[in-house]
Amino acid sequence: MAPIEDIFCELDDFCKAFFPQFERYLLPADDSKRQRAVSMSASEIMTIVVLFHLSHYRDFKNFYLDCVLRQMSSCFPKLLSYNRFVEIQGRVFPALCAFMKAKSGHHTGLYYVDSTSLVVCRNQRINQHRTFEGIAERSRSSMGWFYGFKLHVVVNTRGELMAFCLTPGNTDDRHPVPKLFSELHGLAAGDKGYISKTMAAKLAKAGISFITKTRRNMKPVKRSSFEKFFLAKRAIVEAVIGQLKEICQIEHSRHRKPDNFLINVLAALAAYMFKPRKPSINLKSIETAWLIPN
Repeated sequence: MAPIEDIFCELDDFCKAFFPQFERYLLPADDSKRQRAVSMSASEIMTIVVLFHLSHYRDFKNFYLDCVLRQMSSCFPKLLSYNRFVEIQGRVFPALCAFMKAKSGHHTGLYYVDSTSLVVCRNQRINQHRTFEGIAERSRSSMGWFYGFKLHVVVNTRGELMAFCLTPGNTDDRHPVPKLFSELHGLAAGDKGYISKTMAAKLAKAGISFITKTRRNMKPVKRSSFEKFFLAKRAIVEAVIGQLKEICQIEHSRHRKPDNFLINVLAALAAYMFKPRKPSINLKSIETAWLIPN
């Protein structure tokens, strides 16, 4: 069972600090458009969407109807109907974005980057798909063709998320890398899909030493023993992506609105950050020597 009280208290403390500052920058409300008040607080809504990704349920509807309404009514005394909850959950999108920014991991100076596909519909239904028309794109990964988006993530040696972004499925993996590392300094590694002298030079100016394995038709690159060891441990980022997909269920093809897709992605990332045990690398004796201060 997920620690409901711990998750709610952390989210509630964050919301109490975030929303007063956020509302100061909102434009005046348009009186012609009425927005009904909601009995549930933003922290309760955020808690429920995060708990879904820590549960064993495979779809949110059954989770809400069977688990939340029947078993958690004492924890959430002002529960809404399922349809109303799905309708208003998009209101916590800004808070979830800010929470993920505040929840980013420790700056260890050692990072890995990788991307994964987020499929939004089966290939047989691409021509009939309308929800993400003009937003998602068709592309090919190591697992075959897909239609959807790419999730790009940067993790540290503790398995903590440092940065992430979403792009259309046909985006080159190297394109968002400079922005992902804009606030980081140190040593970073990626797979062969990130090979680019131009990108590596740009990252070097920003304080990131970026390394990858070489292809067979490339000249060998001299690496230190630690860089070889660091590259050999790149599977940690693949393990993180595996947990996001298999445990936190960041991917499914039943979205009916783009904003619900974004809520699902952010809630899955937040659920992963709440996990007490994450994939990690033991670098107690070596990490200090390579730590580059920010």
